[in-house]
Amino acid sequence: MNEKSLISLLKAGDNSGFRELIALYKDRVYNTCLSLLQNIEDSQDITQEVFIEIHRSIHSFKAESKLSTWIYRIALTKSLELIRKKKTKKRFGRVESLWSNTSNEIEDKTDFYHPGISLENKERSAILFKAIDKLPVNQKTAFIMHKTEDLSYTEIADIMELSVSSIESLMFRAKQNLQKLLSDYYYKNEV
Repeated sequence: MNEKSLISLLKAGDNSGFRELIALYKDRVYNTCLSLLQNIEDSQDITQEVFIEIHRSIHSFKAESKLSTWIYRIALTKSLELIRKKKTKKRFGRVESLWSNTSNEIEDKTDFYHPGISLENKERSAILFKAIDKLPVNQKTAFIMHKTEDLSYTEIADIMELSVSSIESLMFRAKQNLQKLLSDYYYKNEV
């Protein structure tokens, strides 16, 4: 089914169109969320929220971009909202623990293992994802979309609503930062 037909079915409220949409995009949306959030349960919840949002707002989709771009943008926005919400909650937990006798501090993430990584590479992938998580949000987003979703710089620019040269710059800085973070890690662990 072509994109135009799918959009027509979705706007008409046809359930078969929505089932087709989910079949086409659920894995891509989930993988994007998982790479950004590094938490399986959160990624499942956000993936579900993305499709609810698509169902709710398909009538406002003007087809000025590809449907996949719009879907990635929703997944990205919802994932980043959750990250910001958790950071705020974490900061509040730390401040609250200063004034109380109990420790309400939110725990840091444990090592994240992406389910798509082979068993022998799990330790290295955990180190890599930990380093990726330390990148500034835009660098992290561009890097993940390019490396895990295999999107082109042009597609990422459309999703992030930036220029292609901005994406190139983000990728360059992300690679530099990762190289530094990973070399620091390996240097510390060799000594």
